[in-house]
Amino acid sequence: MRQIDFYLTVISPWTYLAGTRPAEIAARHGARLRYKPVDPSALFQRTGGVSLAERHESRKAYRLQELRRQAKKTGLPLNLRPAFAPTNPAPAAYAIIAAQEAGGGDLDQLVQSLLRACWVEEKNVAEDEVITEALAAAGFPRSLAMSGMLTGAELYGRFLEEAVAAGAFGFPFFVVDGSECFWGQDRLDDLDAYLAGEL
Repeated sequence: MRQIDFYLTVISPWTYLAGTRPAEIAARHGARLRYKPVDPSALFQRTGGVSLAERHESRKAYRLQELRRQAKKTGLPLNLRPAFAPTNPAPAAYAIIAAQEAGGGDLDQLVQSLLRACWVEEKNVAEDEVITEALAAAGFPRSLAMSGMLTGAELYGRFLEEAVAAGAFGFPFFVVDGSECFWGQDRLDDLDAYLAGEL
């Protein structure tokens, strides 16, 4: 079975705009989609990126225009200036990791729920209540928010190292079978075509 490593952070609007397509593409091609949340600040520091706050004003302005256009293309609602972004992405990342390790629920739904919480619902994805609600709605025990913290923290650090080694530098970032890379929600068609043997 082919594997798609999906490097993400729930505080990335571009990851949110990927929507359910990564899971749909993986299912269509019989591939395993492995969610690998990564600390965005650490990834940028390791790979030469610049945080949003440090970018030139022209880049910030263009980002907002492009987000508006991409949201319209996908049909997904998007708050361009959410109340709780940026926030600490680690608690939500730990929950995703713990749920993936535990199994038994709908992992894709959990990820989408946390992304929507940040980019549509004006919720702080660093808060326990937001995370436990998302876990429960996706069929996971609320207790994973606490019991999975050690595993989450360990793998969160490991995924950062894997991301850097794989060549990832932004979000969303997809790596197929450890070698073929696709950066951005606007490259999902290319990911789909690659898995179909067309690229």
